[in-house]
Amino acid sequence: MRILVADDEAKIAQFIRKGLKEEGYAVDVASDGDEALNLALHEDYDAVVLDIMLPGIDGIGVLKKLRATRPDLPVMLVSARDQVSDKVRGLDAGADDYLTKPFAFEELLARLRALLRPRVRPDSTLSYADLSLDLRTHKASRGGATIELSNREYALLEYFMRNADQVITRTMIANHVWDLNFDTDTNIVDVYVAYLRKKIDGEREVHLIRTVRGRGYMLSEHEKP
Repeated sequence: MRILVADDEAKIAQFIRKGLKEEGYAVDVASDGDEALNLALHEDYDAVVLDIMLPGIDGIGVLKKLRATRPDLPVMLVSARDQVSDKVRGLDAGADDYLTKPFAFEELLARLRALLRPRVRPDSTLSYADLSLDLRTHKASRGGATIELSNREYALLEYFMRNADQVITRTMIANHVWDLNFDTDTNIVDVYVAYLRKKIDGEREVHLIRTVRGRGYMLSEHEKP
């Protein structure tokens, strides 16, 4: 999953970014409101962690503009303002959650999982054919056999499973699994798909990760033209 973190305090932004990346998320950072709004409107994010006190457009202003065009994008406001009136203002502006500074990273992570939870099955498991992915432990299994995944492999498999039976292009994968620093001239997408295919399909009779010639890849039980 891909997260946008908007905070003008570089140390806090990098602290959040580092922690989320260690959990397998792709993370972009914006240091002012204008940049945050531009990224949120034009990139494919699963959630936004948005500081209120941003240079340029403040967090509330960014949130209001986002809600006009992206009403379903989960947004967590983060602020040192801890008065009830501040929280009410943020939630009334359209925030899905409000976290006050200072905070423990574990709390931010738990709240972020809660924001994303409506998009997954209640048991936090994605399933396709005989393949399943536990969104809490980041472990996959196929036919009852456990498959250990690296953070990047997990993010890639999660994206495949959320888009099963649909063609996903290399550009779509790069935009969702990697951040804005991704080097489009590399073949890293193909390399990681190969890593994942070896673990998921291996010597099994039915292959699930398929190459769609000239278009990209697909998670499917059936051959596609």
